[in-house]
Amino acid sequence: MPQHIASELVANVAQVHVEPGQKVQAGDEVVLLESMKMEIPVLLEAGGTVSGVYVSPGDVVQEGDVLVVID
Repeated sequence: MPQHIASELVANVAQVHVEPGQKVQAGDEVVLLESMKMEIPVLLEAGGTVSGVYVSPGDVVQEGDVLVVID
């Protein structure tokens, strides 16, 4: 079952650390968000393979927007 990693707040995407096809593990940082001059790392709860990356650096995301999908 795919794991949809979503933003928990309105933020700017500062960095994207993964690409489709990449293997990832629990605890890996997939995206770095920036909000109100604070950096917020988005970490995985479970590992797998990245099947989709839906943001790029400089994007503005809203609460609930899907950032990455892991299979």
